[in-house]
Amino acid sequence: MHPHSRPLAFAALTLALSATTFAASFPKAAPEKEFAELKIYDAQGRPWRAAQEDWAQAKKRVAGDAGWAEWLARERATVDAWIAKHRDRVEWIAGWSHDGVSPKDASRVIWTEKIPGEEVQYFSSPSDPKIEITPKLHAWWVVSFRNRHVETMNRAAQLFRLTGDARYATWAAGQMNFYADNYLRWEPQRKDQGARLFWQTLTEASNLVKFTETVRLLGEFVPEARRQQWRQKFFQPEVEVLNRNMQSIHNIATWQRCAVAQVALLFGDEPMWREALDGKFGLRRQIAEGITSDYLWHEQSLGYNSFVVRAVLTLFTAAGLHGRAGELAAEMATAENLMLAPLYLRFPNGQLPNPADSGGISTAPNRAVFRETYRVFPTTLGLEEAAPDRDWNTLLDPPPPSPRPFVLPPVNGRHFESSRMALLKSGGWQVFVHYGQLVRSHSQAEALNYSAFFGDTDITHDPGTVGYGSPLHRGYYTRGLNHNVPLVNGEAQSPPQAGDVPAYSENPPRISVAQPAYRNDARARRTLAIEGNTLVESSAIESTKGAQKLGFALHVQGKPRLPAAFAAARDFTPGRPDSFTHWRNVSAANFRDRVEFHVDYGNNVIMRVTLTAPGEFRLWHGSSPDVPPKRRDSFYVELLQPATSANFTTTFAPVK
Repeated sequence: MHPHSRPLAFAALTLALSATTFAASFPKAAPEKEFAELKIYDAQGRPWRAAQEDWAQAKKRVAGDAGWAEWLARERATVDAWIAKHRDRVEWIAGWSHDGVSPKDASRVIWTEKIPGEEVQYFSSPSDPKIEITPKLHAWWVVSFRNRHVETMNRAAQLFRLTGDARYATWAAGQMNFYADNYLRWEPQRKDQGARLFWQTLTEASNLVKFTETVRLLGEFVPEARRQQWRQKFFQPEVEVLNRNMQSIHNIATWQRCAVAQVALLFGDEPMWREALDGKFGLRRQIAEGITSDYLWHEQSLGYNSFVVRAVLTLFTAAGLHGRAGELAAEMATAENLMLAPLYLRFPNGQLPNPADSGGISTAPNRAVFRETYRVFPTTLGLEEAAPDRDWNTLLDPPPPSPRPFVLPPVNGRHFESSRMALLKSGGWQVFVHYGQLVRSHSQAEALNYSAFFGDTDITHDPGTVGYGSPLHRGYYTRGLNHNVPLVNGEAQSPPQAGDVPAYSENPPRISVAQPAYRNDARARRTLAIEGNTLVESSAIESTKGAQKLGFALHVQGKPRLPAAFAAARDFTPGRPDSFTHWRNVSAANFRDRVEFHVDYGNNVIMRVTLTAPGEFRLWHGSSPDVPPKRRDSFYVELLQPATSANFTTTFAPVK
């Protein structure tokens, strides 16, 4: 056995030491007992397990089972095809994964393995068939290529361990030589981070995990002298870059600490291991302070729950294989809840609310994440999802049958106070309210925003954002006009601000939320209540710097039947923020005190929408960006005269 394939010969560590704690911002009492209905506990009452790998049994499966033999043949063919065709190049400079967006409508560009400019002359997206290959988009292509190339190194090393075919080990080791020999030839893409292989240290960290696993799998095939060369020329410089970065509580910092910890396991570096876990911004503190008491990630984008789970899963899996899972018991119990918590926020059709800046709209449960995590977080859904799979996980660490069927947990009204969110639920209505932020990272000008469903019908939602490289990200999706929020001179809240909750009641379902410093020139508050079959929203805006233009934005996922007074309008964009330029086919009409119209949502659902404002106001309607390339119907209300305060209401009442 190679010395680095054994559990590390570190000094004995007690469980008390492994449970080192920090002054956590978010108390979490007995995390292992939360969401118990979804978990599978072992004989010791632990909801987590140490991942295992059994190569001897894996070899027997592929030799004696026709299904596994077919899987292995496909895996070999895929890896062989990549090896035969692809080589990385030092002259290729990696860009940002978020830059792969169409300049026309911010739809995502489709990646293919064809080399841009050599094998293909244009990129395309689902709604934009001919996209020019710019240097920025070429750099975006390189990111995905290099990700796949490094992943193929990992798969080749696995094939070597399984089949004994030294050809795979030779290729993987050769690629490792290439990256080690050339690592310092790549100039740092961002001086503030120092990443070389990739544009940012997040991608550097997520790929360092793959490099580390590749070297572990190659084992004794690689002479110790070469391993040490890789360590000195590649792994140590990578670790130094990651350790200089993200000295904060952040999703990227979590990936970085997890990657460094796995390098420590690979090379038996105890000081590196301790620093990655127990350092000032080490993993333990990331878990303690990055996960709220509601088990939601503090940057609020629900997509980061899964993203962080995938980060820690890499470390928890490696720790199990190195015999050190017990040192991370508290972190594993807490992180599992990060995966489970979104289930309790889902709308009736499984769609999730979309606070902060996740891209597009997600659903719960995230079956892929449950499937990927069963080796560490055994759940009823995870075991059910993994059972029919044939992949490296199920080959090396087969999932046992689930002891009971997976059942979706109920969703109830609740105030997620530590996460600055709330749910109202009654009758057919379910309403999500996002009333404040915890940190600036990934925040948008959306405090007091709400999303609502009536039964399975999406009444109004937050579309999230697009690739960060698109001008629409900062120019529209993060701005107030994209949300159901009050606006002052066309702009919304200045994040981050936690907000206040003067009142919350689960029954009757009602919440009052406030932003005392909504902007540096205004205060705002909002009340939402479900009254019988009607959703009632009321907002108040108060200027602190004289009379200003006061109004609010409202977005619907149905088709409005507009009053006859509406006519084409040319006064929507002049004198307003540039976010207003992204609406199309704008019409408008003036009203006094109130206006009422119907919105047809299909499926026999029609809502009567009533808007009220103090005195004379103008109501604009237009087509606004939704999740690209879709668009939706939207409204903007503004008082005809600047004012120091205003009260607005919106009601949704089902007609049928």
